[in-house]
Amino acid sequence: MTIRRRDILKFATAAAVTGTLPRHSRAASEPGVYDLEPFGNARILHMTDTHAQLLPVFFREPSVNIGVGAMAGQPPHLVGRNFLERFQIRPDSADAYAFTYLDFEKSAARFGRLGGFAHLKTLIDRLRDEAGPGKSMLLDGGDLWQGSGLANAMQGADMVEAANLLGIEAMTGHWEFTYGEKVLRDNLAKFKGEFIAQNVFLTEEAAFNDAPAFDSASGRVFKPYVIKEIGGHRVAVIGQAFPYVPIAHPKRFTPDWTFGIRDDELQKLVYALRSNEKIDAVVLLSHNGMDVDLKLASRVSGIDVILGGHTHDAVPQPIRVNNSGGVTLVTNAGSNGKFLGVLDLDLAKGKLRDVRYRLLPVYSELLRPDPEMQTLIEHLRAPHVSRFNEEIATASQLLYRRGNFNGSVDTLLCDALRQQLDAEIALSPGFRWGTSVMAGQPVTMEDVLAETATTYSEVYAQSMTGEQIKAVLEDVCDNLFNTDPYYQQGGDMVRIGGLAYTCAPAESVGKRISDLKLHNGRALEAGKSYKVAGWASVNEQKGEPVWDVFAKHLRSGKPGDTKSGVTLKGVENNPGIAG
Repeated sequence: MTIRRRDILKFATAAAVTGTLPRHSRAASEPGVYDLEPFGNARILHMTDTHAQLLPVFFREPSVNIGVGAMAGQPPHLVGRNFLERFQIRPDSADAYAFTYLDFEKSAARFGRLGGFAHLKTLIDRLRDEAGPGKSMLLDGGDLWQGSGLANAMQGADMVEAANLLGIEAMTGHWEFTYGEKVLRDNLAKFKGEFIAQNVFLTEEAAFNDAPAFDSASGRVFKPYVIKEIGGHRVAVIGQAFPYVPIAHPKRFTPDWTFGIRDDELQKLVYALRSNEKIDAVVLLSHNGMDVDLKLASRVSGIDVILGGHTHDAVPQPIRVNNSGGVTLVTNAGSNGKFLGVLDLDLAKGKLRDVRYRLLPVYSELLRPDPEMQTLIEHLRAPHVSRFNEEIATASQLLYRRGNFNGSVDTLLCDALRQQLDAEIALSPGFRWGTSVMAGQPVTMEDVLAETATTYSEVYAQSMTGEQIKAVLEDVCDNLFNTDPYYQQGGDMVRIGGLAYTCAPAESVGKRISDLKLHNGRALEAGKSYKVAGWASVNEQKGEPVWDVFAKHLRSGKPGDTKSGVTLKGVENNPGIAG
């Protein structure tokens, strides 16, 4: 059943596409998804976590996104019908497809792929033209340069070219750092916008050795903010890079730099901007993750809006957070180019009077691809396209990754690691990037790379005791479900193969993982050693690239292990779990 363009126009839901507050809502009968009512005198467009996906994609939103403690049942930890009810989105609509996992395959056939830089450019140009000359700004929240085979081959240079043509004026970073300092700086030298990050500093040793820095006196490695005059008003945009780069990734990529949330430094910076720069609004361009941003907004005053990323949460309406200085609005704009945030500001001298925010799904069926961007994409892909188009296998089921626990693509990946490396157990990182493949469709090498392409994707096998395996699961689980957001790093649970266990997310550290059993039903023994395969270790490895191991397994057609899995405990009524 194919409906596409006509259906998207008919079934897009006003609550998701229009304003942040009820008074801003438009009737669903209005003519077009992208026909926004004029508002305010300055417009900021925000994209984040595109993960180098230049072409339109399928990307299934999670069916498990559990919140614990104060975040239980609060955005972004809502899925399925709970999400639709909270944001007043009609079931079976185009927006229900964009924002949730519900009826994903059926809806994908109706409404098509989302995103694509050629389609994004068409939409961005339209929205900037509507705002008028000098009245808009385009920001990127990071994870722009990584996530595709092309970006990995070109070390992000392809995305710099695309960003320049798109017109990105400022960005911050996360996976960008995993290319290492030299490549990062080489790419930034070609980037026409500004790279901003208030929370990245030189180590003491690097500062002593006069390592390069934007401000040697403070040790700040990058420019902390930009001030843009938009519509005759001054808007400060502060950059907040991913705080845990040397923990989540190999430290060898950034040996001279320290990261962190650094909310005290941020507060000082906001005060200085408000006091000395005659600022009318302060925006934080953040890659903290939404839970971290919500806590930060309660602790740091003077920020009007946080444009957030990292956790890939597509949240249609900002969350209002009270703090000592008033209210901060916190947003998060999804991933893979599926969405574009539109922040319209009504600015007066020294203050923000009102705001309207819309998170627009980028329906490729509704947007004519920009010819210049399309030509650039084809040019960049040309040397690699024959390799990317190689059909490795046919998907026997929907392949997807996103969700707190194993997605179907990670189960397959763990099968590949176990069988190709002759291991009893496989562990795969809880990465949130990676596109979806429909059942019955070819799995291409480009699809394989979209799940695996990093600068440290080598496979390994090592001996681990049952006690060590449990400790790893407990540690990652605490990262995901710690009730203090500042102790979360924003990924999902490590994926497992050849092993089943029970997880109690609401328990305290060290008490969440139990009942570990091998695929043959035997209990995992604490003192016994097991051969464990994995990839993307923070310690340097010498194995094959995981994409080659994965492709080899898919070509073999060997059946997988259906007994691996997770049993959840103590969260039965949590609205972050489907069903």
